[in-house]
Amino acid sequence: MTSLARHRLTPAETGPALRALSEWTPADAPAGGLHPGDVGWYLRFDDAAVYLWTDDAAPVAAGFLDGPVLRVTAAPGADLGALAAGAEELLEPGNDWSDGLPVPGWEREGEPWLVLSWTPRPVRSRAEPVGAADAADRALVQRSAFSGSTFAVEKWHTMKRSPAGGLAVETIVRTPAGEPAAAATGWFAGAGRCGLLEPVGTVPGHRGHGYGRDAVLGTCAALVHRGASAVAVLTPSSNHAAAALYRSAGFTVLRENRDWVRPGRDSADVPV
Repeated sequence: MTSLARHRLTPAETGPALRALSEWTPADAPAGGLHPGDVGWYLRFDDAAVYLWTDDAAPVAAGFLDGPVLRVTAAPGADLGALAAGAEELLEPGNDWSDGLPVPGWEREGEPWLVLSWTPRPVRSRAEPVGAADAADRALVQRSAFSGSTFAVEKWHTMKRSPAGGLAVETIVRTPAGEPAAAATGWFAGAGRCGLLEPVGTVPGHRGHGYGRDAVLGTCAALVHRGASAVAVLTPSSNHAAAALYRSAGFTVLRENRDWVRPGRDSADVPV
């Protein structure tokens, strides 16, 4: 079995993991459990910890604990058995789900996630780029759209200062009165590679007016302008409203993903 080293990276040290994840990103949709954008969004937290597995100094996988879920993307051809063995210390009781890394003896159950992809096309959108002057409104949209969100201007600046900050492409859509209505954050993985939407949100009081669709289309167009070959987004299959939004913007379902679940754990409790 391959002998691997695991490194715990601080936010400032995540450059090698981001570069590796970008290199492993296909043209049509993310591989494994992580896109560089997933790491980029995670880096809004000052205490974020990202893991990089290496074989003789060469990166072979990257991941992080997303709450109780270990999310990992491995290099093409990587020894998944060795990676699973090396991840055992991270998968202590309570960390009972694995996204992207098969764990021997675990079961692939729980609610599937839809992986949707958008191919470049001409778009019309009311979306505008997010700059520093829009950070407060971008944060407001996030908190309004997602119950329990703690996203704030400080976290936006932390994310933008991180090694992933240059990969972020954000748009915001306003009402005719100038109120922030919807926003989307996209992530670039390099020319000829698939970008990612993470996250997308609409203020509840402004839903049903096409603002979310415009935010999605505006961000997709901005990613393609940078050189993305396509744009992907993931959503739980039970989130019918989100799936309908993405389909209305031209996304199509490529596949469904399911996490690996520790035996004895109720798969209905898999976090979404």
